[in-house]
Amino acid sequence: MFHKEKSIQIKNSASALYNNLSVLRIAPRKLTYFTVVHANVVNMVSASWDGLNYSHRQLQSKEPNVATSTSLIMQASFCVLPSRDLLVVTSQKGIQMYESDGSIMVYWHALDTPETPTAQAVFARGISAVWDNYICVGVSSGSILVFDIPTKGSNITLSEVLEEHKASITDMASECSGSQECIADMVSADDGGNLCVWKAGEEFHLLNKISGFDMTCSCVKLWKGTVAAGYGTGQIRLYEAVTGILHVEINAHARWINSLDIAPFSGLLLSAAEDSLVRVWHMSLTPETNSVEVTHLHNECVTDTQICGARFCDDDGYAFAVTGYDLSEIIRYTQT
Repeated sequence: MFHKEKSIQIKNSASALYNNLSVLRIAPRKLTYFTVVHANVVNMVSASWDGLNYSHRQLQSKEPNVATSTSLIMQASFCVLPSRDLLVVTSQKGIQMYESDGSIMVYWHALDTPETPTAQAVFARGISAVWDNYICVGVSSGSILVFDIPTKGSNITLSEVLEEHKASITDMASECSGSQECIADMVSADDGGNLCVWKAGEEFHLLNKISGFDMTCSCVKLWKGTVAAGYGTGQIRLYEAVTGILHVEINAHARWINSLDIAPFSGLLLSAAEDSLVRVWHMSLTPETNSVEVTHLHNECVTDTQICGARFCDDDGYAFAVTGYDLSEIIRYTQT
């Protein structure tokens, strides 16, 4: 179903982080941007669709009053809003927001760090664009910071802090189907495996809390009112977002799942784990019976590689890309 394409080389290898790959498709310019985190650097590649042109950029982690920061970057993710696209970078010191090509930093938010070192690390992780004008970012305390993003310029403001999680945020996702009928707008996950489902607005409201089993939920997606969650057990669970009903549980991988993605137009689900496997599934929803069915379509083995990022390159799921710990390349697969 999928075949391997030519890989894209990157300047540094990928760090062993959840969701360590972000992809932004720029259709008018026939370009795709990729970002991969290595220690305190974001490797950014712009690739033309014909495969002939590649340009590289590196973004450093920032912190106040320091020329070169050594604070580790936890995640880099593109956030697509109706009026603009931003690249959000989270680290141990704060949150950086750039124009999508990485050329200009438009906003910096410092994290509250304790005066005296504590047992708990401080970092930001989990990034999601929500609605027309919000970007939500999770932090290690369990808080979620909601930023109000203007249509242009750098007048970005912190509009709300959501205090529902007690453990570090791992990942967040907004409804990706584009459907106006879905009640839930965003789902957040934490280190304890707990999921919170949110309704967005001038104030965010908690719709539902789905309890975890003290096993980390490392990645989460939201599609047509269904939450897809990947766990350290190698399992994928599909829940109805508003009620928390468990529709499907799949023993998908032998090791920790590090990345999930959904192609919203086709219902394809991509899962990638530390067992070297990338799997493609198909989800079908039957609203009349309120049921979800999942079929396994394809898998690829990236031999001897701890996969840490996997993303579809388009909304149909025609192609996907994969990163692995210590690999200095982005591996691409396309449908045959």
